[in-house]
Amino acid sequence: MPDSNVFNMKREEVLNLLREVTASPGMTQRELSSKIGISLGKLNFILRACIEKGLVKVSNFKKANNRSAYLYYLTPEGFEEKARITYHFLKRKTLEYEALEREIRLLKAELSESKITSRIND
Repeated sequence: MPDSNVFNMKREEVLNLLREVTASPGMTQRELSSKIGISLGKLNFILRACIEKGLVKVSNFKKANNRSAYLYYLTPEGFEEKARITYHFLKRKTLEYEALEREIRLLKAELSESKITSRIND
């Protein structure tokens, strides 16, 4: 049974999985892992945890070539979790962005003081 702590450690990967499942429910695990940029094994681990937590449902369907395939889709709980993770992700990225802006202003001020700015293009 996958450890539910995966949601604490890899929230960005969970968010990426939930976003891709929402956008393309018929993607294979291999396609999902490639799109998200993680290994197939890691995707399988995270996907199983999402299924066990009730965020993702799986159903079988037949492809045109008469092969069996899976359809992944978000449950109502999955949509709630996706919104919650998105909120926290955006909050964290906004703080990182603001810190980066402060650092850039500081670096520009340091350059201005040392009169090197005339040699550097913005």
